[in-house]
Amino acid sequence: MKGARDAKEISASFLSACNAELDALKPGNVHRYSPGHGMEVLHFEQAAEAAAGPLAEPGTRVGKRILRATEASVAATGLNTNLGIVLLCAPLAQAAGETTFDVGLRRRLGMVLSALDERDAEDAFKAIRIASPAGLGTVEEGDVSAEPQHLTLLAAMHLAADRDRIANAYVSVYADVFDFALPVLQEAKPLALPDTTFAVTTLHMSLLAEFADTHIIRKFGREVAETVREEARALRPQWSPVATAKSLPALLDFDAKLKHRGLNPGTTADFVVTTLFADALIERKHS
Repeated sequence: MKGARDAKEISASFLSACNAELDALKPGNVHRYSPGHGMEVLHFEQAAEAAAGPLAEPGTRVGKRILRATEASVAATGLNTNLGIVLLCAPLAQAAGETTFDVGLRRRLGMVLSALDERDAEDAFKAIRIASPAGLGTVEEGDVSAEPQHLTLLAAMHLAADRDRIANAYVSVYADVFDFALPVLQEAKPLALPDTTFAVTTLHMSLLAEFADTHIIRKFGREVAETVREEARALRPQWSPVATAKSLPALLDFDAKLKHRGLNPGTTADFVVTTLFADALIERKHS
């Protein structure tokens, strides 16, 4: 039986995922081909470096990992660059630190999520207030602008699951990642060789075409988000079964148009990093 991953391995997997996401062309997001939305690649690199340690800290609950990683990221950049990434990756990081070879990452993740309590909610809500993401609005129950009222973090995510894909991930034990995104990535990687950044581009476009981006929904409404999804689908010949160098002009044009309209599919980017993180953890488990 192989033991659980240690903090150094988890941090390395997280940084690898963040850097791989930045290296790939992801229309609408910040990447090495183009900055956007007042942010540059350096901001995301700094945030990833700051968050990696707190996310992987052994013996730390999910909520505390989220809070400490967010505090470190905001202190390093002065911006909210990676709240969604931190929210999604913290449970995976805890699961990876507790998962042996014969248990399985997703099974352990389900155990971690089911054990989330009110302390986790308090810390996660505080982290969200620190990051101050755009477009949250207010709701009657489980509003992050106030202290959670006897809610566990999982219960709070249940309340938001119908309007937010990150919350839905907690409720579904990361169905979007394990059932959709990981198979897409694993199919695209060998096709993309020798340049695996094209597999990440394919992953991004697949997610963008499959799910209306909830960051865009919060800021601009569902109709705009659905339009972006249809535009991504219309470009399918450029990225399916895998993006190539010949795809770059069309995808760069799409990137420029999204940024000109102020449309940032930030939730999609969060899921790209999370999928790459899960993939790296699974590969390390079998190595």
